[in-house]
Amino acid sequence: MCGIIGYVGPRAAKPLLLQGLERLEYRGYDSAGIALREAGGLDYVRAVGNLQNLKEAAGQNGSLSNHGLGHTRWATHGGVTEQNAHPLAGCDTEKIAIVLNGIVENYRELRDELTAEGHTFTSETDAEVVTHLIEQRLAAGDDLAQAVQNVYARLEGHFSFVVIHHDHPDLLVGVRCQTPLVVGVGDGEMFLASSVVAFLAHTDRVMFPDDGDVVSITPAGAQFHRADGSAPDVISVDWDDEAAEKGGYETFMLKEIYEQAEAVRETIGDRVRHGHLVLDSLGLDEEQIRNLRRIVIVACGTAYHAGVVGRYIMEEWARLPVEPDIASEWIYRNPVLSKDTLVIGISQSGETRDTVNAIKLARERGAHTLAITNMMGTQITREAESVLYTRCGLEVGVAASKTFTAQVALLSLIALKLAQQRKTLPAEEVEFILDQLYELPEKIEQFLEGNHPIEEIAQRFYDKPFFLYLGRHIGLPVALEGALKLKEISYIPTEAYSAGEMKHGPIALLEEGTPVVVVATNIHVYDKIVSNIQETRARGAHVIAIATDGNEDIQHHADDVIYVPRTPNFLQAVLAVLPLQLLAYRIARLRGLNVDQPRNLAKTVTVE
Repeated sequence: MCGIIGYVGPRAAKPLLLQGLERLEYRGYDSAGIALREAGGLDYVRAVGNLQNLKEAAGQNGSLSNHGLGHTRWATHGGVTEQNAHPLAGCDTEKIAIVLNGIVENYRELRDELTAEGHTFTSETDAEVVTHLIEQRLAAGDDLAQAVQNVYARLEGHFSFVVIHHDHPDLLVGVRCQTPLVVGVGDGEMFLASSVVAFLAHTDRVMFPDDGDVVSITPAGAQFHRADGSAPDVISVDWDDEAAEKGGYETFMLKEIYEQAEAVRETIGDRVRHGHLVLDSLGLDEEQIRNLRRIVIVACGTAYHAGVVGRYIMEEWARLPVEPDIASEWIYRNPVLSKDTLVIGISQSGETRDTVNAIKLARERGAHTLAITNMMGTQITREAESVLYTRCGLEVGVAASKTFTAQVALLSLIALKLAQQRKTLPAEEVEFILDQLYELPEKIEQFLEGNHPIEEIAQRFYDKPFFLYLGRHIGLPVALEGALKLKEISYIPTEAYSAGEMKHGPIALLEEGTPVVVVATNIHVYDKIVSNIQETRARGAHVIAIATDGNEDIQHHADDVIYVPRTPNFLQAVLAVLPLQLLAYRIARLRGLNVDQPRNLAKTVTVE
């Protein structure tokens, strides 16, 4: 979710790098920096916070260097400090630096190895190991492209990085693995960036490397170090700046829906490797985990729905009672707390006033407190004893999408960690679930890239005055979240209920043709859900079911079916919410509405 811009050519690099970073601000960041190749060595300027801070710091450098790298960092490993800002130097700070997006999952082992060999680390980041590994390969006789190729082979994770070396003027070398990297082709100048928008003001001609491609750029052009000597075609993009910021998607919300695989992949990241789970920032030792008697989850809106999913998962795996609660209600209830209670506050922004107040109250009353947020340095991180971060990058759309799925993934990791320490799941089952979690991003992509009847359904129902959403067990919070999305961006009155509660009141709302969306994935209450579907159809409702791939039975009960990939029961929420997000999105667009900025809503609610 960070931003990369690199330049080689005849022009002064510093203003081009700063302009490129400004274009990448939409991706979100908490620090930024540039490295310029000067006559005597590499010169660095780094700053924490807004890009204006970097501009002011860089203004003191009157450089005319035509060769440099820039980066905006969204912190994942190590705090928001100038020391952790990119570009990251090696042991010889004047010689070599890299910028990196993504996560190096095996950085701990690599860092230990390099430290033992005498390398000195100056940051807390996972990315710095790449600089030292390249130094190591150069010392062994590699040229810069060979060094990148050999280092790439040692890295695990998903990342793109670009390296600059003082002894190689007018040369940048980059490589990508499951995260974006694009080459900008100018006239006698070249760019390497994480997004076209970084250089679109200067050229619309681009080349898109494949995973594993090592690419060297000089002012004369790009060289791809492939065994067959081939290179990607140069194509022209017809985006304007706004379209480029959205990655070619029509809105930020749609872009963020499609970024969910990457958000979940980064959130899981190095926390799960080869069946091993690492949650260093949980803040509880083994004895404290074993002594827990209760968990309370406090949150608002979409984060609350993620917390309800967490309740089902934690109770099943860790065998602890879990109470999800709406933060604005909980803080006025005089809640009962003790030292064997863990209170988890979930806030995308980290500034949600009600959730921050709830964590503050819990800590004052002696409970353990844990914050889950997407933003470092925010208020909730200062109030909670420990913090676990989702790694979603900036979410511009007011209606949350990728932050929900990342929160559920992180809650699943917490549940597994508790289960491990409390020995409430067999080791082989923990390993199986971890493997399935690791595969979730691929299944998200599988669904989003597939063909589904969502557009056809939206066309038939976008002008309906009312929707009912139903779910049972883990499908209930999915239904709640799907209904919230529809209300938020389409302004259609929508009710969401436990399917078992429908006959206790909401069934009175049904009439001929009422659209009823039912989460009917393969869980142990599936037969009960089918009975509820039959009750709605008997009243003339039109049932749209979200079901698991391979379930042909559902076609006998529902009018329309949207299938999601198969996964274990307690991980289904991440996949089942995807069609509900897209359905709400298409309905809102057909109604001609601004989905990125729905009326009366704010992205961050900082007042009670």
